[in-house]
Amino acid sequence: MGNAQLRLEVPVRAAPEQVWAAATDWSRQGEWMLGTTVHVVSGDGGRGTTLAAFTGLRGVGFLDTMEIIEMRAPLCCRVRHTGALVSGEGGFRVIARGESDESTFVWWEDLATPAGAGVMWPVLRPAFTWGLRRSLDRFAEFCSRYPALAR
Repeated sequence: MGNAQLRLEVPVRAAPEQVWAAATDWSRQGEWMLGTTVHVVSGDGGRGTTLAAFTGLRGVGFLDTMEIIEMRAPLCCRVRHTGALVSGEGGFRVIARGESDESTFVWWEDLATPAGAGVMWPVLRPAFTWGLRRSLDRFAEFCSRYPALAR
């Protein structure tokens, strides 16, 4: 097994609490993550929750199952990918930027690749990176429209 690692970040014009609320609104993740629909399978959305994310187009794609293994609001969430096709860990961090209502959203993946499939990562990485970059740009816009939390 090899590893496919990726880390991207995007500036967000919203307070960390608002970014966190938007990122952990699992049922709305499809509004910003390209071609993906997320469902809570079990749990309350926090640590121990299991999620199922289908990524694809017109029913052709793959299912990514995962379990939330760390949840420290409003700082970080870490998941363990538990599927046959996608395994390893991933997550995100929300970093406050100064005294303003701005943040940096960091998304990372450390995926295990089946024996022999690691040679494909250099070929797949540009497309995966492009899709994730587009999704994170959409996420930053999503956050700016996401309902502000009562202070």
